[in-house]
Amino acid sequence: MEKKSLDFLLQLLSTPSPSGFEMPAQAVIRSRVEKFADSVSVDVNGNLIAALNPGGRPRVMLAGHVDQIGFMVRYIDKQGFVYFGPIGGIDASVVPGLRLTVHGRKGPVEAVVGRKPIHLMKPEERGKAPTELSQLWLDIGAGSQRQAEGLVQVGDPITYRLEPVRLAGETIASPGLDDKIGAFVVMEALRLLAEKKKQLKCAVFAVSTVQEELGLRGARTSCFGIDPQVGVAVDVTHASDCPDVDKKVTGEMLLGKGPALTVGPNINPVVEKLLQAAARRGKIPVQREGEPRATGTDANAIQISRAGVAAGLLGIPCRYMHTPVEVVSLKDAEAAYRLLAAFCLGLTPRTSFAPC
Repeated sequence: MEKKSLDFLLQLLSTPSPSGFEMPAQAVIRSRVEKFADSVSVDVNGNLIAALNPGGRPRVMLAGHVDQIGFMVRYIDKQGFVYFGPIGGIDASVVPGLRLTVHGRKGPVEAVVGRKPIHLMKPEERGKAPTELSQLWLDIGAGSQRQAEGLVQVGDPITYRLEPVRLAGETIASPGLDDKIGAFVVMEALRLLAEKKKQLKCAVFAVSTVQEELGLRGARTSCFGIDPQVGVAVDVTHASDCPDVDKKVTGEMLLGKGPALTVGPNINPVVEKLLQAAARRGKIPVQREGEPRATGTDANAIQISRAGVAAGLLGIPCRYMHTPVEVVSLKDAEAAYRLLAAFCLGLTPRTSFAPC
């Protein structure tokens, strides 16, 4: 992966974007893509849409959601302790003892998650992980409610500490890889297509969607507005190459072996075949993932927009999803954006997505 691309990804991962509060991350993406897109716009819900060759046919939507799971300030008590609720699907058992960041109106406020010390627990309490965030609180060092309210207020978003870490080889760990890696991939695919714009027949709309973690909300509205004939979502999928993951449930999905091409009722079979063909032409490694139901990704919303859209889905294998230490391979991300670019370059106005 070239340095400018990696720098873009690291900046994106270091920028907060809980569902409903994505604008700081969208600003990072806008700064990157306005250098090569024909147009960049943000709709009323906050979806960022970067277009290339907008008059071409067919109209293609590439979607990756930029929102991440997080928390929100719900209540501040008289002692200045902050109580918080989840934004998206949070595993409360991984939260105790963490350092979090409250993104207040005056700037970020560092916080630690408090819990009763083990020494003070009753025997029946020991060894039991909390199941509700209401059992925990944030300590920002305030000595009173008034002091705390000078720093944070009800409704402020909270994130895990946004500190991406390079691990061995080509792997990276960070909160928010679900799914900033997808938003990164679709924008990098647009960059590659801009370099070959004279060969491009279709119109491409790369969308950094919002509020996926709350029900695919951004993909629903942006797809309706773009009105594409085909849409490919990029999201993370569960990697199976770590302890305690049952391959009989997830299938086999390995880091570094390429993005997963999803097959199933959520996926248009023509799109799946064209993605496979593009991978073969470009000698791009891919894996295959079977999903027998509608996926919990933006591909779900795209497929059933308006009168229906030919949908595809690329999955970036990810370990420890919805924790502060999500792990992906940079090789898989690079393969994914190369594949999307090759797929789009193979489309013409005569391409039909009718499955029969």
